[in-house]
Amino acid sequence: MKIHLTSNRINIVLIGLLILLGIGSFAYNQYLINRILTQERSSIELWAKAIEYTSNPLQEEISRNLLEASNYLQNNTSVPDSIISMIEEAEADRTSQTFVTQEILLNEERFQVPRIIVNENGEIVFANHVEDKQNQELIDRFAKMHDPIEIKLGNDQYSLTQHVYYGESPTVRYLRYFPYIQLSLLALLLGIGYVSYRAITKSEQSNLWVGMTKEAAHQLGTPLSSLYGWVELLREEKDDDFTQHICNELENDISRLRGVAERFNKIGSEPELRLQKIQPILEEVVDYMEQRLPQLGKNVEVRRDMDSGVQARVNSDLFQWAMENLIKNAMDAIKSTTKAHVSVKLHRVENEVFIDIKDSGVGIEKKFQSEVFKAGYSTKKRGWGLGLSLTKRIVEQYHNGKLIVHKSELGGGTTMRITLSANDPKEQRQESTASTTKA
Repeated sequence: MKIHLTSNRINIVLIGLLILLGIGSFAYNQYLINRILTQERSSIELWAKAIEYTSNPLQEEISRNLLEASNYLQNNTSVPDSIISMIEEAEADRTSQTFVTQEILLNEERFQVPRIIVNENGEIVFANHVEDKQNQELIDRFAKMHDPIEIKLGNDQYSLTQHVYYGESPTVRYLRYFPYIQLSLLALLLGIGYVSYRAITKSEQSNLWVGMTKEAAHQLGTPLSSLYGWVELLREEKDDDFTQHICNELENDISRLRGVAERFNKIGSEPELRLQKIQPILEEVVDYMEQRLPQLGKNVEVRRDMDSGVQARVNSDLFQWAMENLIKNAMDAIKSTTKAHVSVKLHRVENEVFIDIKDSGVGIEKKFQSEVFKAGYSTKKRGWGLGLSLTKRIVEQYHNGKLIVHKSELGGGTTMRITLSANDPKEQRQESTASTTKA
């Protein structure tokens, strides 16, 4: 069994690549988020310490004492230089600490981390970068995100404990959505790449089909002409009934070969479709295949159920070719001679024509039913697996129809269905015009 699964392998590779990229992107994104969250907590802790520092009465008393000492030095010139130097250094350190504290508070404002300060009664006394400052749910939500940071205000004699609750900055929130955006873009790019690859592959296959068929038609032309000459020569040399019968059969087969060459030559060009009855085309194909059953060594009953009035727009040569492939495949699928049969049913339902080719063969596994129309699929030891692929191309691309595995089960046979449009576009316009005129 040869199964062409290249497209499936490509699908698996692309999906695997997308999953690996997604996992890698998500892991790296989480690493960045954790680093930013660590920095944000450090910043919030530093901000809380700055609040403690600025609200500590002891620091205010030190600042007041330094200010008084500085004023005293300006009014008293008898103070030793060493003491003046110590006081100036202390004042400079104090000024520097105050400046650093102010910078910390200002930087935290620019950092835009939503935060609230809650007192001992559970009331929000300060909020920044939050919309609802009195929302109890906000406290619970922030508490689930991060452990609160404790702030002690006052001195040893009188102290007040508060807690800082904080959420996530806009940067972190954006980063949490980033993997999904990235995966969507990657999926879109991979989808575009896959569609482009399929289009290129389909175009290459189409060009290959056209080149092979036209070359085959060209190569068949010369020997067919020679065969016609040899048959005529044989007919003139031997005038007995047996030889004449053989010559007639040879001419029929050569004519059929010429028709096959014409079919090959029509591949790649726009076929001429003509509204005509479908039954005579099917009857001719079935008669031809039925005559060759003894040569195949099979005793198969061919059943016919055809509506003689059904019409559709088809190209006779190409459509016969498609039907020959389907009926030949149906006969090849039959392994048992017990009640072996192939049935061809033609009927119309509203504006659709259905042609069902059913066999009593081995059937097709469900997992392979979508593969049978791909070039290269075959259950035979010999053959290229091009018959059903070519048939699907003839039905769908040249006749705007549809070919599917309608029903199949292992050991229970297979039903292939062709669906065509029943109405000719000209007929539809005429019907529409007639209905409009009546109205």
